[in-house]
Parts: sequence; structure tokens; C-alpha cells
Amino acid sequence: MAAERELRTLADTAALAAEVAGRLRPGGVLLLVGDLGAGKTTFTQALARALGVSRPVTSPTFTLANAYPLPGGGELVHMDLYRLASPQGLYDLGLEEALEQGARVVIEWPERAQAVLDAEAPHRLTLRLALTADGARRATLTED
Repeated sequence: MAAERELRTLADTAALAAEVAGRLRPGGVLLLVGDLGAGKTTFTQALARALGVSRPVTSPTFTLANAYPLPGGGELVHMDLYRLASPQGLYDLGLEEALEQGARVVIEWPERAQAVLDAEAPHRLTLRLALTADGARRATLTED
């Protein structure tokens, strides 16, 4: 079942992020799909705040993965696969270990490693972000 809404303000993004934070369980994966500039990192920053991360959350475009400790234990792991050389590189980033340790994992550009994600993260949330003609963002959330 897909839920669709428009994100016109940062408050709209924060509200959706709070909803997703309540659904993203330890060992869970959120796939973020959207073009450059669609708001994937902005959404991840709002999600991190909703989960209680107090330090700045930055795009892992060049490092490919950043981890943030969560209050009460566990981590939020943010991966950006845009520069991933091959789908197998997702294993080198520590996806299996993160899931086994109960991290909540957010992955930008998941289509770059879809076969690995299908095998390693069969139960996941997918958030598709798209810019609309009037400058808002359309967000479509599905649960796989």
C-alpha cells in the first residue's frame, strides 16, 4: 500500500520523517529514491532528528556511509550508493553487519545495488521523492 503526500515545507518533511521513524525498526531499511535535488539527504536529516540524533547529519556522497549513534542504543546508518563501483560494494560498506546489529539503515540511490538489497533486505520501506512543477516535493511511501 502506497501513501502519497506533498512536502511543501520543512515542517511537512519533519512530519513525514517522524512517521517513518515510528515505522523503521531496528534492522530495518529505508530506501530513498529520487533524482538529484529531490530531497533525499534533507529527508534523512529530518529522520535522524526524529530518531534523536543531535549531531549534524551530512551526505555520505564521498564516504559512501556515515553512522550516527541513537539515544538508547543502536545506530542510524546512512548510505549513498551514487558512487558505488559495483553492487557487491554494498557488502564492503557493512550492510550485513549493520542489519545484524539492529541498525536502522537509510540508503540513497538503492537502484545501484538492487539485487543485493533484494537478498539482504527483503522487508523494507521505500520513499520516492519527486519535484513537482510548482517546486514542492511529492513523497510516496511504500512498505515491501
